[in-house]
Amino acid sequence: MSGVAHPPELAAADRQRLGRRARLLAAASVTYNALEAVIAIGAGLVAGSIALVGFGLDSIVEVSSGLVILWQFRRSLPETRERQALRLIALSFFALAGYVTFESARALLRAAEPEPSRVGIALAIASLAVMPFLSWAQRRTGRQLGSRSVVADGTQTLLCTYLSGVLLAGLLLNATLGWSWADPVAGLVIAAVAAREGLEAWRGQDCC
Repeated sequence: MSGVAHPPELAAADRQRLGRRARLLAAASVTYNALEAVIAIGAGLVAGSIALVGFGLDSIVEVSSGLVILWQFRRSLPETRERQALRLIALSFFALAGYVTFESARALLRAAEPEPSRVGIALAIASLAVMPFLSWAQRRTGRQLGSRSVVADGTQTLLCTYLSGVLLAGLLLNATLGWSWADPVAGLVIAAVAAREGLEAWRGQDCC
């Protein structure tokens, strides 16, 4: 998998403009995902849904990723913090993968039966509508800057889109067909993808 290509030398004004855009996009991601995390974790705890709680925890990971970008671009030469930013993003992926794997496996072994969650279904649909556009803007800005960390942050947002689809499928199968096992299986898919993206970020590569 190839990394981010080094862009042509940017003028100082262009670099500052793109840096401001990266900060604005990171701030938008932090705001949306903080709200998403509160709703998903709350609804997941009420319904007993591992997938929904895991989705909320992924939103917290995305909040931390956005905060890392904001921290990085407070520096006049943000590229000096590039490796540190990538490692912090990777560690957040690993933490998410470990927790969700443990909880999903436990739910499968206990044959837990989560309640249907209309709030969770609505949240997954909303994320499927919002996240692709935000991810595209983040990754485009990151490539223009030649910043792997900004691209990785955008990839986390793209990951949220994929996980929204997985979450929606699991919640719908549980709500319509009573397939309670679909919820922790969806959680395991979330964990596997998170672990993969954590490895990519740790290696300093462009994910997805």
